[in-house]
Amino acid sequence: MTQQRPPAQPSHDMHASPEAPRAGAGRPARDHRASGDDDAAAHSARRRPRLVVLTSPDAPPLPNAARIEDMVDVAYTHADDLESTLPGAKALLVWDFFSTALRDAWSGATDLEWIHVAAAGVDSLLFDELRTSDITVTNAHGAFDVPIAEFVLASVLAHDKQLHRSKRLQNERTWQHRELQQTSGQRALVVGTGGIGRATARLLRAAGLQVTGAGRTAREHDDFGTVVESSRLAEHVADVDHLVLIAPLTDQTRGLLSREVLATMKSTAHVINVGRGALVDEDALVEALHEGRIAAASLDVFDQEPLPRDHPFWTMPTVHISAHMSGDVIGWRDTLAEQFEANLVRWLRGEEWENVVDKQLGYVRGR
Repeated sequence: MTQQRPPAQPSHDMHASPEAPRAGAGRPARDHRASGDDDAAAHSARRRPRLVVLTSPDAPPLPNAARIEDMVDVAYTHADDLESTLPGAKALLVWDFFSTALRDAWSGATDLEWIHVAAAGVDSLLFDELRTSDITVTNAHGAFDVPIAEFVLASVLAHDKQLHRSKRLQNERTWQHRELQQTSGQRALVVGTGGIGRATARLLRAAGLQVTGAGRTAREHDDFGTVVESSRLAEHVADVDHLVLIAPLTDQTRGLLSREVLATMKSTAHVINVGRGALVDEDALVEALHEGRIAAASLDVFDQEPLPRDHPFWTMPTVHISAHMSGDVIGWRDTLAEQFEANLVRWLRGEEWENVVDKQLGYVRGR
């Protein structure tokens, strides 16, 4: 699916309208023409490929919709109508980032060659039939690296400098002098060695922290120095001050922060989760925090979102909550739309896509 295709007419303008991909590119197109109908065949050959954009009633429109509509025929749909909209479509843009609608609409995906998910994680999209198909999946790999790394550093500093506590004391009009933790020299373990994890490691190291990584395999790495196996996390957290969870959600990483791991952490440890809520056994984390077995947690993602109003996290003074926004800097939707547009141009020109997801692993392969 990522092989070189015969190029269309050359263009040096990424917003130009290239010719449609040739038959045989990617998944073979199904021919619904009547045999011997030369006029219909000629008309079909000139047709532009069809793109379906899966969106939702509360999602803002694509900021570059006009440019995309100049290149391909676009159909916008919501989850309920996806199955009836998909037939004939060569490409699907999942603009409703966490939608699981494709699984139920799969019978309509008769002609799909390519799916782009406008998000870094693809755990909401992948299912067995898609994994075994010849459809290429791409994602927003790289778009959130620096913003999330900055958010992690901010979480580390807010914890060490007691900024959350200072704000509570300010609200109470209480003057309370305290000694703070020096951040430089502390140990951070970043779980997830993809682009976001690497950017986070570089930024934390620049702030003076000693950083190691945890990933699928143990190895030496330029950005982390040492990477340990995430499946053996309990063996590597005893001296960690800040445990940062950035890993994609897969069968192997679900529940990675378990009771066993929490039991081996020191009482002053701080957990930061900017990956997926299901990386954490939330009941075990509540217990560890309530009993003082770890010091604090900064949580941007949760097993259920929005976080239910009756969840104990809300009232725990050692838990700092944000609404799944660690990567959403001003202009982030523009970045996602432009990233898709660039890949659309590559596809129409017969070039290879960027950010191709390994559907068996569940993420874009990194270094």
